[in-house]
Amino acid sequence: MIGIIGGSGFYSLLEGAEEKDIVTPYGKTSSPVMIVKINGKDVAFIARHGLHHEYPPHKVPYKANIFALYELGVRQIFSASAVGSLKTEIKPGDFCVPDQSVNFTHGRDDTYYHGKESLCEDHAKSVVHISSADPFCHELRNILIKAVQKIALPVHEKGTIVVINGPRYSSRAESTFFRTHNWEIIGMTLYPEYVLARELEMCYANISLVTDYDTGVHEDPSIEPVSSQEVIQRFKENSEKIKNIILNAIEQVPEQRNCVCANALEGARM
Repeated sequence: MIGIIGGSGFYSLLEGAEEKDIVTPYGKTSSPVMIVKINGKDVAFIARHGLHHEYPPHKVPYKANIFALYELGVRQIFSASAVGSLKTEIKPGDFCVPDQSVNFTHGRDDTYYHGKESLCEDHAKSVVHISSADPFCHELRNILIKAVQKIALPVHEKGTIVVINGPRYSSRAESTFFRTHNWEIIGMTLYPEYVLARELEMCYANISLVTDYDTGVHEDPSIEPVSSQEVIQRFKENSEKIKNIILNAIEQVPEQRNCVCANALEGARM
């Protein structure tokens, strides 16, 4: 089974889907899990922000969402998200498949392994330090890149995403700081999704739609800082493209995994 985490716009793909309300040791998922067959493959979908976008980025039940997919048998996850650009050459309307991430969130529970305080017995047996040197699955990343290229859309094949806590957008000083490090895009939701997936030895990759220029472009005062209206409008304009990318990607997912994700816990236990 393949997992998808994204916006409620994906529901148009899920006609005739089976709806499951799943309660995990980490609470309920942000939306019912919708299970449907797409291109001959079983797919489980979760709306990251809820059915009516009721969960802000810092309140998304990330641990419940990932654990529910794992319990259903999902081992490969595609996620979709809206991001801002930190470089003028990465334009609104472009797509990016990040290969690196920098975490600037705070207060998010980002591990299943809390030692003896872990909520699952298996997770309480040992302390675990996984590697996140390459946080996104290279197999799924390559599939996403090819899926975007197949429909001839502009795609940046790698980039570093800065994940901030939200729900507010960056100050100009913060955005300047991120730019000085030569990072490419900025968002609020990928962390800790990819870390939690890796802890459960699941593959995870993201397709990011660039919706804005974060705090604008210094060289062009006519380009103003991001607004929620801009993000919503850009996402609506590109929702069909995002769905087509995911559909193409699902078709290419191999049955056998040949990546480090599947063995992420080897050598990680203390």
